[in-house]
Amino acid sequence: MKKLLFSFLLVFTFRIAAFAVDGMWIPLLLSLLNESEMQSMGMKMSAEDIYSVNKSSLKDAIVHFNGGCTASIISPKGLLLTNHHCGFGAIQSHSSLEHNYLQDGFWAKSMDQELANPGMTITLISRIEDVTEKALAGVTDEMDKRTRQSTIDKNLEQIKNEAVKMDYEDVMIRPFFHGNQYFMFITVTYRDIRLVGAPPSSIGKFGADTDNWVWPRHTGDFSLFRIYADKNNRPADYSPDNIPYTPKHFLPVSIDGVQDGDFTLIFGFPGRTNEYLPAA
Repeated sequence: MKKLLFSFLLVFTFRIAAFAVDGMWIPLLLSLLNESEMQSMGMKMSAEDIYSVNKSSLKDAIVHFNGGCTASIISPKGLLLTNHHCGFGAIQSHSSLEHNYLQDGFWAKSMDQELANPGMTITLISRIEDVTEKALAGVTDEMDKRTRQSTIDKNLEQIKNEAVKMDYEDVMIRPFFHGNQYFMFITVTYRDIRLVGAPPSSIGKFGADTDNWVWPRHTGDFSLFRIYADKNNRPADYSPDNIPYTPKHFLPVSIDGVQDGDFTLIFGFPGRTNEYLPAA
């Protein structure tokens, strides 16, 4: 699985009859840019419900799964829902001639049957900060590209060194808007992730890439994992003593379905994208 450029953006799509209004936004900027517009389209949440550092919010239920996918926490005991292809490598690694989980699927009937996956990680966002002013300190229009980038790199290193964070948190800084704005991400990465369930590949991979880019799709493209933590709910290497992670927020699963015209919001990690850039 490729390691994609780390970004954390918000996509929302709203459909009225045959039309759709969509866009992609950085959660930190949502309240400044279009909270009221989204609410006028039918969104019942506030920007604070989506991204907040003062209370639990949707951001606390959305994780960067194993460096290349998005997953959602869907229970108070750290249960993760992601795509089948995102869990494919783990399902394959546990498969054998005697237990062909790719062909037959896998379902842990209890937590002690959940399967560990060495090297697998999930990353949560603790907070995002705009550090543009510090990142561009000393940069002038007269600088050539090499000098400009060297100045920025030194600034970013200083910002990282001075970042306020817990000892189990990490810090990364990424450029947006073609290097005109910089955001710092404080993150937490968990290292004990266990396989809980997956359908047979005939369901989870039905249609494969042929159907992956068309709609509607007729596939059960999902797999289930669980985050485990130490007794203090902090990241830890695999241990039989670890316990299910207690999230700040999780997404309850609705079986009501959606209706025509419902407001739809997608929250996750798109990898490389320019969709958040303004049109003009």
